[in-house]
Amino acid sequence: MSRTDSPLSPSSPLALSVLDVVPVFEEDSATHALRRTVALAPQVEALGYRRYWVAEHHNTPSLATSAPGILIGRLAAATTTLRVGSGGVLLPNHAPLVVAEQFGTLEALHPGRIDLGLGRAPGTDPLTARALRRAPDRGGDDFTGQLTELNGYFAPGDPTSGIIAVPAADGRPDLWALGSSPSSAQLAGALGLPYAYAHQINPYATLPSLDAYRSAFRPSPHLDRPRTLIAALATVADNDRDAWRVAAPYLLGKIWMRQVPRFDAFPSAATAAAHTFTQAERGFLDDLAEPQLIGGPDTVRQKLDALVAATGADEVMALTVVPDQEERLHSFRLLAQAAAEVRPGTAESVSAPL
Repeated sequence: MSRTDSPLSPSSPLALSVLDVVPVFEEDSATHALRRTVALAPQVEALGYRRYWVAEHHNTPSLATSAPGILIGRLAAATTTLRVGSGGVLLPNHAPLVVAEQFGTLEALHPGRIDLGLGRAPGTDPLTARALRRAPDRGGDDFTGQLTELNGYFAPGDPTSGIIAVPAADGRPDLWALGSSPSSAQLAGALGLPYAYAHQINPYATLPSLDAYRSAFRPSPHLDRPRTLIAALATVADNDRDAWRVAAPYLLGKIWMRQVPRFDAFPSAATAAAHTFTQAERGFLDDLAEPQLIGGPDTVRQKLDALVAATGADEVMALTVVPDQEERLHSFRLLAQAAAEVRPGTAESVSAPL
């Protein structure tokens, strides 16, 4: 069992967390985006959110998340009870020992509050992946070996390597496996790790992935039962129409991602409001956004309840990409109110389709 993530009682409110990609919008800068993230963390902590994770991206000007370890340290210093971590560190880009040393240091500075979420994708284009000095024989296909190596560095005196990640011997951050497919889920289960599923990326594989995780799960020294977290796109406003308006800049940005390999900033609210969506674009957005948590409080409460009932998720993590900081915070506030009426699921209760 993870030392901080004890099972929730069926009568407890659903645990909520935040996933932040530190978006940069038009007429903005990465500096301001980072400052907004640091300002937001203590605000969601006050709302009762459980953890705050930041993603890893490279050569992506619209996402200021190239150095999650540095940002996690700043967020942990700005908060007191919030668990802070990576959603995730993309392990093929890094030497496992370096990751263990960085997160061992974070755990030593902020004991009991650091999560190390690990993914297998490069999070960038092939040219940038090579510039990150990924060893040619240690790519994404060796993720299992890299993850096992990383975990070994947290075991003092491990005879298999003779290396420990100083000061990791003083404390181990909570390791999570991240993914968006049944294959990543099977790996997480086989290693006895908690599993965070990217519903915002691939909502149509959520149920088979969580089934695969639970079927493959084997208890480990750190976790004795399956533990699941679902990350979903969440934008809540006072009514459905306002919610889609607030979400429009991010949704238009997703369309841009299909049209150009890279853009420097997400569209502003004004750009999104002036855009006329074609029928094809609306079809794409329906497929992308309909399974997500977008709408007014009643709509999102129903969607959240259905998502948790169908998946048996222990926790839901909200990705809220909104240009206006007050509207973003308001979305987190309304989501917390909606979640107060939703109870965490259990694997045994999973029956309803998404």
